[in-house]
Amino acid sequence: MPALRLFMNNQMSASNRIAREINRNLIFNQIRIKQPISRADLARTSGLQRSTVSLIVEDLLAERWIVEGSTGQIPRGRKPTFLNLNDQRGVLALDIHPAQTTLAVIDLGGKVLEQERIALPVNPQKVIGAILDAIPKMIAAHNTRSFEGIGISVPGRFNPGFENSIFAPNVDWPIGQLKSRVEQATGLPVAVDNVANACALSEVWFGYSDGAHDLVVVNVSEGIGTGIFANGRLMRGEGGVAGEFGHVQLDPDGLACGCGGTGCWETIASNRAAVRYYTEIAKESSCSFETLLKLAEAGDAAAEEALSKMCKALGRGMHMIALALAPREIVVVGDITTLWRLAGPMIESEMRRFPFVRVPQLRPAQEGEKARLRSAVALVMSGKLL
Repeated sequence: MPALRLFMNNQMSASNRIAREINRNLIFNQIRIKQPISRADLARTSGLQRSTVSLIVEDLLAERWIVEGSTGQIPRGRKPTFLNLNDQRGVLALDIHPAQTTLAVIDLGGKVLEQERIALPVNPQKVIGAILDAIPKMIAAHNTRSFEGIGISVPGRFNPGFENSIFAPNVDWPIGQLKSRVEQATGLPVAVDNVANACALSEVWFGYSDGAHDLVVVNVSEGIGTGIFANGRLMRGEGGVAGEFGHVQLDPDGLACGCGGTGCWETIASNRAAVRYYTEIAKESSCSFETLLKLAEAGDAAAEEALSKMCKALGRGMHMIALALAPREIVVVGDITTLWRLAGPMIESEMRRFPFVRVPQLRPAQEGEKARLRSAVALVMSGKLL
């Protein structure tokens, strides 16, 4: 009986701890999403008792996650004091691309405070050194801010357990060493994940998706990656490689892909594919994808045709995802979202050209071109007590 009583007590203690953590997360996220907000409004929106809300708020204030701000005006009674996130706490973001990296400072609400583009050296052995040189300069420029950690979004798949890269066909430098080298150089905790996984987590963390329904994030960049959030969590699959739809063959007679295959989805639907289309159609030298978007927006016929070919290929691949996974929504991340008024309808039209059991909602991420940077907050904070 004593052993049984001890087991039951331990179970009750664990259950109480989990409940406290859930409530704490709920209150923190309510403040983050709805700030400025009063304690009374927190109780109403969260459904928790006022006494519970009050205790959690006092803990968050004591730990400096949140701060008190202005007071509200009401006809009678005690004036409410509004709560905000502590904007002096934040994270560093590293958004890794094959040939460049963006380093940024992000506050806990996801606002990009400063960002710097780092051109990566041609010599693969010097790439990590260039990144490490930039980080302390950015920290020094924000020396009044407290950094909770560094969130790194990477192309390809990164195994958090073994802390190494397991699939990154578009990267020719030792990306698997990045996490440990950054931790050693800065002393800050570092969280690393595939960019599409990070953005899927970010959609839920920032409340753009409710977390109760399945979603797939499609990151459109030099390649194409997908992050799958289902049954309340990220789906990683055996070995952590779930979501590599970009390397499913859609064109058997297509171009060679960096993964070693031919005709993969990303060879016909990525930013690189769009630039290739434009070069072939306009018979001009290559340009950046950013320039292509500006040309398409200005009505350039060749750029519009290149964008159309890209969007049709994206629609075909997203139809495949919808049939395979049946998500509630597909969320697109990347520079293409800056011209969503043109790209969105073309992608959705191609998706609907094929038979569907159920059509998912298709939408761009909030500020889709900044979603990769914003995901750093979700990476860092989801691993902390909050």
